[in-house]
Amino acid sequence: MKLRRMMWTGLGVAILLFLAVGGGWLFSLPASPGADSAPPIPEAELRAMHEALRPPKRQRPLIATIAINDATETTDYLMPYGVLKRADVADIVALATSAGPVRLFPALTVEPDATIAQFDAQYPDGADYVIVPAMSRDDDPQALQWIRQQAAKGATIIGVCAGAKVVAVAGLLDGKSATTHWYYLKGMLRRHPQISYVADRRVVVDERVATTTGVSASMPMALTLIEAIAGREKADEVARGLGMPHWSVRHDSSAFGFTRPFAATALINSMALWNREQLGVPLRAGVDEVSLALVADAWSRTYRSQALTYAAGGQPVETGHGMRVIPDRLVASWPAGESVPDTESLKPAQALDQALAGIADRYGDDTAELVAMQLEYPWRGAGR
Repeated sequence: MKLRRMMWTGLGVAILLFLAVGGGWLFSLPASPGADSAPPIPEAELRAMHEALRPPKRQRPLIATIAINDATETTDYLMPYGVLKRADVADIVALATSAGPVRLFPALTVEPDATIAQFDAQYPDGADYVIVPAMSRDDDPQALQWIRQQAAKGATIIGVCAGAKVVAVAGLLDGKSATTHWYYLKGMLRRHPQISYVADRRVVVDERVATTTGVSASMPMALTLIEAIAGREKADEVARGLGMPHWSVRHDSSAFGFTRPFAATALINSMALWNREQLGVPLRAGVDEVSLALVADAWSRTYRSQALTYAAGGQPVETGHGMRVIPDRLVASWPAGESVPDTESLKPAQALDQALAGIADRYGDDTAELVAMQLEYPWRGAGR
């Protein structure tokens, strides 16, 4: 029941999309979204953003990412962790509301570093930053109470993607400027009319609260935070390591939304229940958690496939920066032709592009565009 409140949950969503197409309320948008047509961001605004994101307490900040155990968005949770760990400009802690593993959506299961109660016992003064990913529900009482408490202790709260809805329910966006994933925007503004929406930004900061657009925005968000903590040179260094030599919080918001091809592809793929694949993703010690998250997330959003991790041993596999991933299947190998293409030699941004290209090769450009739209990622692969 809880998972039904997530965005892309199968046939029920596809039927709604079908009805929407029949009702004629979907509209056409550019086929290749990007930031090209978005206006440049004034330098004064960027300086104000970085100033608002300066570490509020410690010289070496403490950053906590919170999850609820039963479905927190995969990339929202793992991307900031992996990017910020790379930078080594802060201490990063991955938390869960309760003991036990965190089942991420739409793929992967991980072991958090601690529970929020354990974190509170170790750090009674709270974190410098709290990252709030998209969750399967916006009203989890433990999560909301803890986020409010951290804000009261002086933490900067960052709602990634639909995590902005959780921050809004916590009451921290009232009277503030914000953004969120395009799919949830109208609903969030309807429920919280005090919020002032800002378009054409992947990251919006208002005082000590920040929000982002869709899933893939967690990468420029993390880079922006690194810049605020350690300067642009450090952020650019990390960005190059991620495969993003040019990055910005600029965004063309008008390029993302429902289209008739989007709806039709979701419907057709969801109805092909007899043609659903389980694709294997090998788990190796030291795997890059950012690439793993992006690839597993993308391949699990096609409505045609689910990415499943596998490893021979029964223990969690530790990524390159210390996240522990629990294999979905305890096997040494996967059937030939039914595995996700290997991205081990690629940088994370390249791994996502390769995943989308692989999806296009396997299921067609329309499905790759469907995935990119869900990730709110400006993919240029159509018509290759």
